[in-house]
Amino acid sequence: MPKKAGKSHTNVQQTTHFGYQQVATDDKVHRVARVFHAVANKYDLMNDLMSFGSHRLMKRFTVELSAVRQGQSILDLAGGTGDLAAHFSTRVGGGGEVILCDINRSMLHMGRDKLLDKGLATNINYVQADAEQLPFPQDHFDCVTIGFGLRNITRKDQALVSMLRVLKPGGRLLVLEFSSPGNKGLQKAYDLYSRLWPRIGKWITGDSDSYQYLVESIRVHPDQEELKSMMVEAGYVNCHYHNLMGGIAAIHKGFKS
Repeated sequence: MPKKAGKSHTNVQQTTHFGYQQVATDDKVHRVARVFHAVANKYDLMNDLMSFGSHRLMKRFTVELSAVRQGQSILDLAGGTGDLAAHFSTRVGGGGEVILCDINRSMLHMGRDKLLDKGLATNINYVQADAEQLPFPQDHFDCVTIGFGLRNITRKDQALVSMLRVLKPGGRLLVLEFSSPGNKGLQKAYDLYSRLWPRIGKWITGDSDSYQYLVESIRVHPDQEELKSMMVEAGYVNCHYHNLMGGIAAIHKGFKS
C-alpha cells in the first residue's frame, strides 16, 4: 500500500509592529532595547523638551490616583530613570518597598544612579526583568505601575496577565501612556508637533531614528477604550481611565478581585 501523505508543517513566523514596521515578534524586544540604550543618557532632557515638562505632572497625578500608603509594596515597571519610583519611595516610607523594574539595563542604571544621588536608596530595589514574565511571587504587590512603557511591550496581553498575577487581591494597576485625543483639531495639532520630535532628537542626541520610532509607537498603540477592554480581558475589575491633556495621554486603572 502506498504511504499516506504526511501533513505539511510550515513554520509561520509571527510578526508584530515596531512603529509602522512589521518585524519578527521575537526581534521586537531587541529593537526596543537598542532604542533605549541609544537615548538613556538624554532621556530626561528629551522628555522635558518634548512635553514642556508636563510628563512630570502626569506622573505626580498617577501617584495621587494610586492611593499608595505607608508600608505598602510597589512595583514600577518600565521604570526608566525613576521618576515614579522617587515619588513612591517617599509615600511608602521606610516600612514600605519600591521595586524599580526595567528590561533595559542602560535605563535601569540611569534610574539607579539618579535615585542614589537624591538619597533615595533605603527602600528602593532595582530589578532587570521582562514585564511579560515577571520574576516576583504571586499576590505580592499592593500596586503596580507602568509609565509610558506599555506600548513598547511586544505581548501586551501577556504582560497585563503577568502584572495581575503579582498583585495582591484588592491591589491595583495604573498604566500611564500616550493615547488618542477625542478632538480632531487637537489630534491634528498633536500630530504636527510630534513630527518635530525626530528633529529635536537629532539635535540633542544625534539620533533621529529612536524618536521616529517613538512617534510611530504612539500612533499604533491601543486607544483608551481598546486598552480598557484588554485590561478587562486580562482579568482586572472596575477598570476605568482618566484622560490627560485632552486625551494625548491617559491613566488606566484596574483592580485585582
